[in-house]
Amino acid sequence: MNGTPRLLNRILIGILGIKLLAIGTLLMLLATVPAVASWWRGWSAGAWSNWRDLFGRTRFPGRQESWLWIVLVLLLVVVIGAMVAWAAQQGKGRANLLVAEEDPGEVPGNVRIGSGVAEQALRAALADRPDLAGATVATYEVRGEPALKIRVQPRQGVAPHTLAAEVSALVEALDSVLGKRTPVLIHIGSGARSRFGRAERVR
Repeated sequence: MNGTPRLLNRILIGILGIKLLAIGTLLMLLATVPAVASWWRGWSAGAWSNWRDLFGRTRFPGRQESWLWIVLVLLLVVVIGAMVAWAAQQGKGRANLLVAEEDPGEVPGNVRIGSGVAEQALRAALADRPDLAGATVATYEVRGEPALKIRVQPRQGVAPHTLAAEVSALVEALDSVLGKRTPVLIHIGSGARSRFGRAERVR
């Protein structure tokens, strides 16, 4: 429901996994296969010699330093900036307001109800249930409108359809108090504490 770039995250994780797998495989071969170790010593020595020659050819006139260090620093700054921008994209889409409407009463004004009201009320209603191992409630903005995501982890043996109906009843009671019907995603999760498959229900 949020704005997290999941496809990009999966691609980056896949690339990182492939690189780690390649590095691990190379380390195993270096430790177990003498021919690979000999090849690595020769290749690394040649690569280090080429790098030293490259830095030697790119020195500032009359100085020992190479201008390639400046290029490497700039590349590092670009990488850090890209990482910060990527991290800033995670979890976007959270909403702080659940209701924001004008009140045309005797004293015209705006009525604003924060998302924390609904989240705390639903969490409190689900906290003491013995059939739940955990419950979280969050508010997201979907197509410009606030929506609730309720994630519950039932204990083993709890019927998911019954649990979904009971959570829906809680949401309907909340809607009657707020005076507005809010879109809701009920996520019934499975994990170490719940042994059946995941189900989702959108209202």
